[in-house]
Amino acid sequence: MQAIKKYCLATILFLFSCTFIIQAQNATDIVKKADKKIRGESSRAKITMKIIRPTWQREVSMKAWSLGTEYSLILVTAPARDQGTAYLKRDNEIWNWLPNINRTIKMPPSMMSQSWMGSDFSNNDLVEESSIVTDYNHTIAGDSTLSDYECYRIIMSPKPQAPVVWGKLISFISKQEYLQLRTEFYNEDGKLIKVMEGSQIENMNGRTIPTKMEMIPMDKKNQKTVLLYEDIAFNIDIAERFFSIQNLKNLD
Repeated sequence: MQAIKKYCLATILFLFSCTFIIQAQNATDIVKKADKKIRGESSRAKITMKIIRPTWQREVSMKAWSLGTEYSLILVTAPARDQGTAYLKRDNEIWNWLPNINRTIKMPPSMMSQSWMGSDFSNNDLVEESSIVTDYNHTIAGDSTLSDYECYRIIMSPKPQAPVVWGKLISFISKQEYLQLRTEFYNEDGKLIKVMEGSQIENMNGRTIPTKMEMIPMDKKNQKTVLLYEDIAFNIDIAERFFSIQNLKNLD
């Protein structure tokens, strides 16, 4: 009888371990698929950013390019006062080209947590956007329904020594299309700081994606930043040399 009990206990522990491993693998696979869905191997996009405050609003038009998770480049095309300003991301570093003073500036670590172009996105958001797959452990925490989409609720916990500022992310990813419909950003004390929501699901160049992304800070009433994708093409032919400091001055 004692032997049977030990066998049963070992079997239960084995099955529990297998379930945990499969769940962990599935959670990471889901995050990878969602990240690849919105990113592709490479991309080219036209985006309008609306910065909304209680007493004023401002619009910024941009072109953006990306290659993998390491390279991205953003060119501001309007308003006129900001036209030609460009941002280059290579790995975990960001450079800013300012045509008005004819200078390229590498952003120091002290500026990474500051607002990007006066929006509710930070410079860190630009860098860490690509790290949700590699810098976090993923666990499926349950199911949810958002805007009639059945979603996985996935908790992302930073890996030890990962260069990230958030204590935890909770992401809601649709089960059918792997759409990132909501991501909650928590600080190290477990306080919810801001939420990013995806909506206006449309097909652009053969891929179904959220074409509207809203970043909403929790402690600032009637304030948010909205990104609207006017057009986006995936898996374009683009080389690493395009993402160079020298090229920042030559974009149009």
